[in-house]
Amino acid sequence: MLPPFVAVLPEGIRSRTVPGINGLAMHVLEAGFPIDDHAPARPAVLLLHGFPELAYSWRKVMLPLAQAGYHVIAPDQRGYGRTTGWSADYDGPLEPFRMLNLVRDALGLVFALGHPSVAAVVGHDFGSPVAAWCALLRPDVFRACVLMSAPFGGPPALPLHATGNATGNALSDAAPAGVDHVALAALPRPRVHYQAWYGTRAANADMQHCPQGVHAFLRAYYHCKSADWRGNQPHPLASYAADALAQMPTYYIMDAGQGMAQTAATMAPNAAEIVACQWLTEAELAVYAAEYQRNGFQGGLQWYRCSAEPRFITEQQTWAGRTIDVPSMFIAGQSDWGTYQKPGELEKMQRTACTRMRSVHLVEGAGHWVQQEQPEQVTALLLDFLRTL
Repeated sequence: MLPPFVAVLPEGIRSRTVPGINGLAMHVLEAGFPIDDHAPARPAVLLLHGFPELAYSWRKVMLPLAQAGYHVIAPDQRGYGRTTGWSADYDGPLEPFRMLNLVRDALGLVFALGHPSVAAVVGHDFGSPVAAWCALLRPDVFRACVLMSAPFGGPPALPLHATGNATGNALSDAAPAGVDHVALAALPRPRVHYQAWYGTRAANADMQHCPQGVHAFLRAYYHCKSADWRGNQPHPLASYAADALAQMPTYYIMDAGQGMAQTAATMAPNAAEIVACQWLTEAELAVYAAEYQRNGFQGGLQWYRCSAEPRFITEQQTWAGRTIDVPSMFIAGQSDWGTYQKPGELEKMQRTACTRMRSVHLVEGAGHWVQQEQPEQVTALLLDFLRTL
């Protein structure tokens, strides 16, 4: 039997499972009823979480959005939480976790809940590119887009010769596309890109069965990527050169030979910092820890493996040059290295990828977990954006 977590859900947020979603039984948190007794159907807002998170990561913004008149929908995405119907087998098929199928999951959920479209799709971390692809592929359904903590520079390019003939590597724009792994390994302090490490067979066990336990690992991981960790002083990077990437903290550019659990442990908060962390209390953290102890991390890690898989990148190149033409906005924490981890991506998003980018906001006092660290500011930005649509 699954451990109860209703006690830590804010009153007014409902939990249920929606069957038959692209092969999944999708667990969903909701706020605001889709249809009121004497009113037309509410417009919907779809919230897509990242790694290693859950639908629960949206708990602090759901009720204010619902109170503003929206049906707010936050699923545990494929590979996460209480959603079932996916396999965590490292040697199993990756196709279900590729980007186009994640968009199909989102589309199926929206339709299953009775909405022909949503007012906006909002994605955080790895949920950001899913939201972007939703808006790019089905602008008739996903009528606006908010990207958080991970800029989107557009579909992978099809490079051209001067003669106009397509050429180039299918990995040209893929994450971590421009990374020279050999050069990182050859640095005086040998390094490895975290996405490359997430693709290894050892990654899941390193985190799920780490000596400190999942709860302590996640506490350290969430801490070191937040504004609470003073080592976060992000800035734009000049290029994908190994020495430039190595300016990022070790939770992005890891020391060779160390896993993520060991890496995060070096930045773990002390007892006083844990008590002072009001944006993620021990009771709230226990919700994440229980789900990841039960499921492991492999479901989310499959997304990273797909992002570096040439056949899936080639598939995405079908939409090379296509832009997001619905109204869009970008939000990130001022202390979030995620904004700059792909050099030039923030600028590309604003210049070419999103033709109706309304605004870019770097929220003071927040790191990577912006909607949890500064929920009031994020809620205000979301509502201001939604009112303009």
